[in-house]
Amino acid sequence: MAYLSMGEAHRRITDYLSRLSDAVYSQDGPTLTSLLAVSSNSSQLVHLADALNVFQDANRLIKQSDKYSQIGEIVTPLFRCLQSFRTSNLVDAYNAFEKSANVFLLEFRNWESSWAMETIYTIAYEVRVLAEKADRELASLGKNPEKLKAAGSFLMKVFGALAGKGPKRVGALYVTCQLFKVYFKLGTVHLCRSVIRSIETARIFDFEEFPIRDKVTYMYYTGRLEVFNENFLAADQKLTYALKHCNPRREANIRMILKYLIPVKLSLGILPKNWLLEKYNLLEYADVVQALKRGDLRLLRHALQEHEDRFLRSGVYLVLEKLELQVYQRLIKKIYIIQKQKDPTKAHQVKLDVIVKALKWLEMGMDVDEVECIVAILIYKNLMKGYFAHKSKVVVLSKQDPFPKLNGKPVNS
Repeated sequence: MAYLSMGEAHRRITDYLSRLSDAVYSQDGPTLTSLLAVSSNSSQLVHLADALNVFQDANRLIKQSDKYSQIGEIVTPLFRCLQSFRTSNLVDAYNAFEKSANVFLLEFRNWESSWAMETIYTIAYEVRVLAEKADRELASLGKNPEKLKAAGSFLMKVFGALAGKGPKRVGALYVTCQLFKVYFKLGTVHLCRSVIRSIETARIFDFEEFPIRDKVTYMYYTGRLEVFNENFLAADQKLTYALKHCNPRREANIRMILKYLIPVKLSLGILPKNWLLEKYNLLEYADVVQALKRGDLRLLRHALQEHEDRFLRSGVYLVLEKLELQVYQRLIKKIYIIQKQKDPTKAHQVKLDVIVKALKWLEMGMDVDEVECIVAILIYKNLMKGYFAHKSKVVVLSKQDPFPKLNGKPVNS
């Protein structure tokens, strides 16, 4: 930090106070928003933080002027937050910002119009981001990371202020999405249910009136919840909506959506094109797709093992693991096709020994009884049509459509 005189520090602080006060009185939302975006590290806030560390009596300036009386309880803790954030005391920064945010929320509730919606969005965002930073600091010190949980409680208060009738309700979805980010980070996704019910069942909300940005984020997170609950048809619907309406220039966001939509599509029997995997750097799915095409169980298991950490972090590992049944189906179908080329009259009779040999060639050691069990499951789940001739250890396939396609439907549970 370059040398800063007391006079220059005084000027910066009074200038900030004047701009903040004027923004509130004139209902200038964009200016007010920029003045509260702590984590943005904007030059004006960095310069203000430096000034506050030089001029130690900023609170006296607030108390001396009637002009600042309405914003005093907001600004005093905000100044502490800026100073702490500048010196990387992130727990103190979060505590001070939450105090300032609570006072701002009380004021916001009293404003009838929605002129400060972008500001309340920024406050909701800052509370979450500062809480995440504070928790990382606490964890590094061996202390209990508890600030993100506190941020969730504050965001629920913001949601309550927006969820009533009137023009402010349009902000409810943005805050819902911030809550989703908190709950997913904390691993408490069950808490999403209450806000989802509020959005999807309350008559005061019309989903289409919300901003497209918020609708995309909402569908992305609710789609992830459906993946978690193995409701693949619902997950497909929600994640496809998010992908269709996502800004095409936001490639990182598209990649995040596809990271969950691809496993869902695979579970429904729909394979992505290679160019899509390459364009969005999702090549961890390339071998999974090839395994499904070839009926190669060894390749599928290798892909799952190689990218296990990534799939587990995303929460899609179990979804991909269940693709084994489709791989078995494809393997038996390939055997059927080869037999049909050799002798069409006996193509529908597939010996279990032949399947065992194919699996051994793939270095998958299974005996006849294990293969019989797998085939029984395939028939039960309608991935194959046929029956067993137990004495001869042969599966007799239906002569009409022996391998039904999923056609966008999940495997029968």
